[in-house]
Amino acid sequence: MKTLKNILLIILYTTLYTCSSNDSPNSNGDSNSNGVNGNTNPNTSWLIPVNEVVDGGPGKDGIPSIDNPNFESANSVSFLSNDELVIGVKIGNVIKAYPHYVLDWHEIVNDSFNTTNSTISYCPLTGTAFAWNSMAGNTFSTFGVSGLLYNANLILYDRETDSNWSQILQKCVNGELIGSEPQKISVIETNWETWKNSFPNSQVLTTQTGFSKPYGTYPYGPYKTDHDFFIFNPSILNNALPNKERVYAIFNNDQSKVYRFSQFNGGSAIRDTFFNSEYLIVGNDNLIVAFKINAAIANLDFSYSYNGSEEFFTDSENNKWNMFGEAIEGPRLGQTLNKAESVTSMWFAIATFFPNPTIYLD
Repeated sequence: MKTLKNILLIILYTTLYTCSSNDSPNSNGDSNSNGVNGNTNPNTSWLIPVNEVVDGGPGKDGIPSIDNPNFESANSVSFLSNDELVIGVKIGNVIKAYPHYVLDWHEIVNDSFNTTNSTISYCPLTGTAFAWNSMAGNTFSTFGVSGLLYNANLILYDRETDSNWSQILQKCVNGELIGSEPQKISVIETNWETWKNSFPNSQVLTTQTGFSKPYGTYPYGPYKTDHDFFIFNPSILNNALPNKERVYAIFNNDQSKVYRFSQFNGGSAIRDTFFNSEYLIVGNDNLIVAFKINAAIANLDFSYSYNGSEEFFTDSENNKWNMFGEAIEGPRLGQTLNKAESVTSMWFAIATFFPNPTIYLD
């Protein structure tokens, strides 16, 4: 029965995402020539095991990126339920949210924040979201879905050099720019209710994408909830936690520490040590954020204080901080904490990319 389910889901995956020419404006129409598993990049040097790079089925740009995103104000959005997850980005005074509701079908949004060109990516097969400056080397470039996967995770390609980039590793792993790392932008993942209460005037990506997709319908059937079901098998599985459990991880090089959302039920702020550094981790049952503790804040005591507004935590100096680590009230008004390298993810992806991660024990 499980084998039949795997076959049916693979057929569904390829059928849903194989695009006609007018549904994939960036397709070069040459997804089956040269390279690894149909990749058009002829460079055969990879920083990841090439035998573990697999063809996802749709081909290059078969899952179309959103290159001309449309937004509406959070206080006017009607298509999202309170528990829908969104990816939040704040650059200066520009605040935007990108719903899973839309990202499940596109995975990449090429966007701009005033003068900052940004690429937001979300991989529905690993539950991971990242953002970085839209640069290929020293040149502006949009990014697209390569059609390739590594350990079930999205591989992007830049349209300037046709190099391939691992999403979770946040590194170019093949092509002209091999070894390059993008300039990273912090993201938040939380539910729609928390986001709209915190940032009611933020902009929200709409379903007006220029593509005809059944938004709001999850493309992969039971994938998110069936811990034993994979469309593409990762190289490592770790049974310490359920495979598809949504977790929060901080990382440093190839080391990671994982925090479970159940450990933050009702809201909590903790201090913890990882990789010889001290961190502040603040969260509740749907949102966790982490910041590096430096000498300037080492003597402060922090407390979770989310109350349905922008304030997310406070400290012993009576400063109020938002989820991005920005002081919005108090003597440190305008200061920003140093965000940890982190991601919200399905457990199996962390255990695959960061073998033997440490699990926080409360």
